[in-house]
Amino acid sequence: MKSILTVAAFVAFATTATAGSLADPVIELPIVVQDASSSSSGTTTVALLALLLMIPVLD
Repeated sequence: MKSILTVAAFVAFATTATAGSLADPVIELPIVVQDASSSSSGTTTVALLALLLMIPVLD
């Protein structure tokens, strides 16, 4: 009788210890939608940088 209670307690403990799934959880990433911007500031920045780099050459 004592061994049956011991086995029952062990089984109850073992099933609660692995109550979840052993597989890794699947987490879906949120979808981020970005609108395309038509800014032309990149061209201006490059032109100003080129002028700044030419200043020491002209001196």
